[in-house]
Amino acid sequence: MSKHEKVGTLLLALKDTLAAHGHWQSEPPSSEALSSVQPFAVDTLSCAEWLQWIFIPKMAFLLQQGQPLPESFSIAPYVEEAMRGQEGHADITRVSMDIDALFTPQ
Repeated sequence: MSKHEKVGTLLLALKDTLAAHGHWQSEPPSSEALSSVQPFAVDTLSCAEWLQWIFIPKMAFLLQQGQPLPESFSIAPYVEEAMRGQEGHADITRVSMDIDALFTPQ
């Protein structure tokens, strides 16, 4: 399985995990909230909103367009801290760690 395929599988797992724990929203945040320039949009979005409305779509776009993926990044530390105490914390963090593992330089 290619890296693009693995990422696609994990993005779907992340979406399903967010939904299973009640974090998937049917209505997007305002355009102002989505246009934050802060890392992870911490000033305008919850972690689950950032994952749903920014991270997943941006990564899915790269996959759909056959574009190169980022060489490295790490979202799990943010997800782990921001989701602490929320429904599905451990499951969402675990999927985030699996995604990070694909982008950790060997």
